[in-house]
Amino acid sequence: MSRRQTYAAAFVDALLDSMDEDRTVSLIGSAPLGLGPERHLTNQLRDRHPNRVMDPPTAEGGVASVGAGAAMAGVRPFVDLLTGSFVYLAWTQIVNEAANGFYMSGGKLPVPVTYHCLEGVRGAGAPQHSQSPHAMLWNAPGIEIVMPAMASDVYGLIRTAIQSPNPTMVFSHAKILGVESAVSDERAPLPFGKADIKRKGRDVTIVALSIGVHHALEAAELLAQQGIDAEVVDPRTLVPFDEEAVLASVEKTGRLVVVDEMPLRCSSASEIAATVAEKGFQHLKAPVQRVTRPDVPVPFSPPLEQALTPDAEQIVCAVRRITAEA
Repeated sequence: MSRRQTYAAAFVDALLDSMDEDRTVSLIGSAPLGLGPERHLTNQLRDRHPNRVMDPPTAEGGVASVGAGAAMAGVRPFVDLLTGSFVYLAWTQIVNEAANGFYMSGGKLPVPVTYHCLEGVRGAGAPQHSQSPHAMLWNAPGIEIVMPAMASDVYGLIRTAIQSPNPTMVFSHAKILGVESAVSDERAPLPFGKADIKRKGRDVTIVALSIGVHHALEAAELLAQQGIDAEVVDPRTLVPFDEEAVLASVEKTGRLVVVDEMPLRCSSASEIAATVAEKGFQHLKAPVQRVTRPDVPVPFSPPLEQALTPDAEQIVCAVRRITAEA
């Protein structure tokens, strides 16, 4: 059996079930869904577990330190850092402390902390509230990186993140909280490092992250009307990354477009493209295409913001460039 649920509702369900089952799980930061219309859903967490929901001061570095220290002491905190742009204020604590503890102790000191933030272009957020730091964090070994795209993914991935002995960063895109998708009534943790084929196809592979999955599925429908059958691959996690699934899809289609809503240089799209070029070059019939933001700060102006944000139309154009002579 299945039903439809918003990303935000599935997100809260994952926290509720984790807190119900394990008394060591707590929430540090009571607004993981931001200040939008979904915020009221988190009231369930405080109502059911009032002693395990904490409102810290606005001090991301301190909050991240508390989370890492509490995890090293044996509990499993879920730490909300609000906006992706604010993760930089906790960079030292996440990258130098949380990420290294388990490794440097030879596995004797687990650090089961889960960090979370809302990232991405959200609508007139300007540069200070529109950052997407997931690729930067991919360059910092020791942190598991989770990027759910749908309600059907976020529940199981958060359950796994909270149970993991490693520090984990969960990135939710600010624009997908209210998006509904089908979810199973029998939900369970989802394994990290296992990509999901959101749509099967034979002509081109579109690997997309987070909100890019929604744009890719829309683009695939538009391409189908033009006789192009696109396969949409959602990695779901960057660390660990499911290379096998991506390479298998490219071997089948011979073409690759990678979608990542962050600046082009050193993006996740760049790393995925490089991986395929290194390990699957023999399967490519055309150059890899990347659909990302340009390398400029996100403007406050809504029309300018829209012009630089990846969407379905840009994905269609990228696909057409490498299938025009097919």
